Amino acid sequence: MTIFRVFLVAFLLVLGAYTAVVIVNDGANLFPVFLGDMMAVNWSGQFNLDFMGFLMLSALWTAWRNNFSPQGLGLAVLAFFFGMAFLTIYLLVLASKTQGD
Repeated sequence: MTIFRVFLVAFLLVLGAYTAVVIVNDGANLFPVFLGDMMAVNWSGQFNLDFMGFLMLSALWTAWRNNFSPQGLGLAVLAFFFGMAFLTIYLLVLASKTQGD
């Protein structure tokens, strides 16, 4: 469990730093680029579509894990729009709450 937690923290830090650089260089307007690549039907778009499937799966799992409660649906929205930034924190909280079980 320690290695898993270290991975989550390390990935969150790397993702945060990388995102900060991208925002400085390109701005925070992700959606036109993300959706534009998908509309172009190229490899970047294919990757984005595949990634969006993982975002949907993460959101669905989060909602399911919380019995589709209002809180769970709210967390699912966060899971979809914030991806690994959300999931790393959520899994760290769950690992702590459940003591790794």
